[in-house]
Amino acid sequence: MAKMKQKGKSGAAKNYVTRNQAIKKLQVTLADFRRLCILKGIFPRQPKSVRKANKGSTAPTTFFFAKDIAYLQHEPVLQSLREHKTFAKKLSRAIGRREWAAAKNLDESKPTYRLDHIIKERYPTFRDSLKDIDDALSLLTLFANLPATDKVSADVIATCSRLCAEWQLYVMKTKALKKVFLSIKGIYFQAEVNGETITWLVPYLFTQHIPSDIDFRIMYTFLELYQTLLGFVLFKLYTDENLVYPPKFDAAKDEQAAGFGALSLDPTSAAVLRGENTVANSSRSNGEAVASSSSAVVTASGKKVSAKDVKKQIKAISKSGNIATDAEEDDETVDALAQAAEEEQDKFVEQPSKATEEQELAGTLTTFDEIQAASAASEGAAHGLFTPYVFYISRECPRAVIEFVLRSFGALPGRIGWDMVAGAGSALDEDDARITHHIIDRPVPAGGMKRYAGKRVFVQPQYIVDCANARKLLPAGAYGPGQTLPPHLSPFVDDAEVARRGGYVPEEAREQLGLEADAAAVASDDDDDEDSEEELEADQDVDEDDDEEETEEAATATSRPALAALLADPTDAADAGLLDAAELEAEAAGGEDALEDMRRKHTAALKQTKKTSKASSAPKRKTEEQEAKEMSKMMMSNRQRKLYEKLNYSSGKRAEETAKLQQKKKALNKKAVKGRR
Repeated sequence: MAKMKQKGKSGAAKNYVTRNQAIKKLQVTLADFRRLCILKGIFPRQPKSVRKANKGSTAPTTFFFAKDIAYLQHEPVLQSLREHKTFAKKLSRAIGRREWAAAKNLDESKPTYRLDHIIKERYPTFRDSLKDIDDALSLLTLFANLPATDKVSADVIATCSRLCAEWQLYVMKTKALKKVFLSIKGIYFQAEVNGETITWLVPYLFTQHIPSDIDFRIMYTFLELYQTLLGFVLFKLYTDENLVYPPKFDAAKDEQAAGFGALSLDPTSAAVLRGENTVANSSRSNGEAVASSSSAVVTASGKKVSAKDVKKQIKAISKSGNIATDAEEDDETVDALAQAAEEEQDKFVEQPSKATEEQELAGTLTTFDEIQAASAASEGAAHGLFTPYVFYISRECPRAVIEFVLRSFGALPGRIGWDMVAGAGSALDEDDARITHHIIDRPVPAGGMKRYAGKRVFVQPQYIVDCANARKLLPAGAYGPGQTLPPHLSPFVDDAEVARRGGYVPEEAREQLGLEADAAAVASDDDDDEDSEEELEADQDVDEDDDEEETEEAATATSRPALAALLADPTDAADAGLLDAAELEAEAAGGEDALEDMRRKHTAALKQTKKTSKASSAPKRKTEEQEAKEMSKMMMSNRQRKLYEKLNYSSGKRAEETAKLQQKKKALNKKAVKGRR
């Protein structure tokens, strides 16, 4: 005999719990419950039947999986939250009783918690963490650019700024930056790290107005999680590049707004020679990096390097003659060697060999190895794009962003200068004759640009971004100060795919893709518009003349008697002899002139009849096509019909947007032409 199922004990009623039930089961407040769900990645679920999940009730409520709530019962952070609640009660009681010594002791033993285990649970592999780092970088950069208020502390802003600087330092070191786009929302950056494409948004350095309806408790919870995640990722990335993490931080330089100059990258080998402990704990608690000491150094391969191994390596290098060193060298000499090695590594730019260039010219790249070598050579050329040049950044330009792009594409730190107002650490003065590109973003003075020694060009900041996206040095003439800049095309849009789907592609992108015919068609449309205006004016003049002629003809027609054949329809096919009769009557009435006039009117009437017949037949053909489509839709299933309607709606919307953008472009072109006149 089958066992009877009790109502509310199985199915959806057992698999789902409401939010109030979850809070009661965990014995936490609503704010702590939200915090736990954010940290553990638990989110509300929507059951198929709300009535069954809510035991017969249809009241609006939020549901969670019962297994997720049971999973939260064993969370260590939950116990830490309970301990913190107890600590808050004891501290409040001690302060109320004016027991200051007890309150101080309680504050020193304040309970804390770590999120390391949560990061390991949510991101089992390093690739998983890289896939979810986009939101982390965007949120951290947002907090790094916020002003310090009573809701956002200065310590949180400093921690976020340092984490973002460490990330940018790694991107500059590995030349991982691929795309940059200046949008209305901010600046989009895209880098490729370990085969993963990472895109993040950096806001502009404007005065931020913080709305009053933002719940900073939720924002802080996400920030706490993302700080820990980014700490793990940076530790792994730096270790793989044989760099010490966290990099050395100079607080004095940071106070002088040195930017990236406040951080210094040290190779792991140099740290070993100095006897430093370079194993850093990658986790961060409450936004701060926690460094842990170790008696040995862990390399990227996971092996431990002892002091004996270091001494053996030093002796081997000394015997080979590569580096003249001694076991009793002081710290300054070792630092100098490490710095020289790092500079040599920075100066290296991979260039294609002569054989590869000849093969490219001859078009003989057939094997996979040759194609791979050619792509690596092109990437090396892009990485060294700004290496031969010297740049100076004016004080009105966003120095941090421009320096980040320049150094990511090969510019050397010693060849970038800026105004002292933008911060300390500039390698060049404004009057330096070696400067080749002066980046300026203000109107041209009345007396013209200031004269400097040497050869330099003045460009606007967009020039640097466009060169980086194009992977080549563009002509600087169109980017001069005070000039209207060329269109800033988004590198994230595949113009070839958009053109294939029938979307709008700017004229500049069409020229780059080799679609000059379409661009010429657009130009011819503009010419046709102008010609049509001229023809319209000419037609108006002709119409006025014709009206005068018709009035004269009407006056003469009233003076003579009406003839039956001439008043009849000359295009009537029912009466084949009507035209002959009309010719005879016209010849008898007015001679050759009347005959020619009748023939001309007959020809015009035939043309008008043909136009009318075409116009009347067009809607009929359209109706037949619509009927065929409706018949085919009737043969479709419901699913196929909905998909077909959705595709038609999307294509229609795309066509409307394309038409609007094209009309807007034409209007701008006409306005520009009128402005030149």
